[in-house]
Amino acid sequence: MIPLDGYREYPLEEMRARLAEFYADINRRRTVREFSDREVPRDLIETALAAAGTAPSGANLQPWHFVVVSGPETKKKIRAAAEAEEREFYEHRASEEWLAALAPLGTDQHKPFLEKAPYLIAVFLQKYGELPDGRRVKHYYPAESTGLATGILITALHRAGLATLTHTPSPMKFLNEILGRPKSERPFLLLVVGYPEKDARVPDIVRKELDEFSSWVDE
Repeated sequence: MIPLDGYREYPLEEMRARLAEFYADINRRRTVREFSDREVPRDLIETALAAAGTAPSGANLQPWHFVVVSGPETKKKIRAAAEAEEREFYEHRASEEWLAALAPLGTDQHKPFLEKAPYLIAVFLQKYGELPDGRRVKHYYPAESTGLATGILITALHRAGLATLTHTPSPMKFLNEILGRPKSERPFLLLVVGYPEKDARVPDIVRKELDEFSSWVDE
């Protein structure tokens, strides 16, 4: 154990101000499906990934791996594979109820943003680790841990002024093959990253009020 040197305590009013500023900023975040092909400096992605790597994880085993894709040929392969899975979903696997829930978002099997956006970040969940001698190391709570890291990544990218889209074609095993990832890793999601188109439009949605998704137990 070492001293907790990084902790900072703020005066109460500064705490409120910091939280209010953060909420106002993150409340502007929207999922975007219309991306510009405008270049994004690599160092922005690297810093956001470093922030994601600070996430808490089960037994501090950090069971995640992020593959950043910018090459046009690889993005083309990912789009083709993802659209094939999405076509199967929309035409055969999705229930009428599920399709009705998706209708207001205007989604379908066509995913041009997978090629146009400057970056795709494939997030992989590591089910177990491997020691140099080939022995396996069990990972605890890998899904929860990877979800926490991904949330921080999305927040960091928003903070930088970039737009994101969480894309989850099912199944996503094609990502292991295209990106050369081992069987010990399971695709968690595909994060599309870049600047939004200048004329980008988003669905007119309403977020739940605080009292609709939280409750307090005071005794």
